[in-house]
Amino acid sequence: MKEIVNLLFEARMLKRTPRSGYQFLGVGKESVAEHSFMTAFIGLIMARMRPDADALRLVSMCLIHDLAEARTGDLNYVQKKYVSADASKALEDALNDVWFGKRLAELIQEFDADASMEAALARDADQLALILELKFLTGLGFEPPKQWMQNVAGRIQTTTGKDLFENIRHADPADWWRKNYIDNPPKNK
Repeated sequence: MKEIVNLLFEARMLKRTPRSGYQFLGVGKESVAEHSFMTAFIGLIMARMRPDADALRLVSMCLIHDLAEARTGDLNYVQKKYVSADASKALEDALNDVWFGKRLAELIQEFDADASMEAALARDADQLALILELKFLTGLGFEPPKQWMQNVAGRIQTTTGKDLFENIRHADPADWWRKNYIDNPPKNK
């Protein structure tokens, strides 16, 4: 049980691990845990859109795809040109003593290898989580996220991911709340 508790504390570190790409964008910030939550939520939605997908496998991949970053930190594309993290060793050390660690490692390997439909959907969910942040920042009036959005969109591979991207691209991030509180305000009783 101690090993499981240690893994929980390690995963908790992702709440305090910043995503490093935002420094180049000049606006926004997010922890790896915030990103993982959004990726998992998108994965859940994608699993409903694709009933032939194994929802548990898909959401699990989304949730843990960046677990190694609790040990390695989040390296952005510029940093990866000069620095390499041994994510495999980080995962081995994190999961070695947990009785179900091999299964978690297999899910992350499947994600990294893009080895299944669920992995492809999870990888798209990973990109869509960033696209949602970029769209939100664009909605606040920041221009640089627009350039990034098209770049990130080029990484999306599945039809489901592409459909979601097109709808996100044309959406107003405030529509979900505005329709209920500004366009149709609640009536006072």
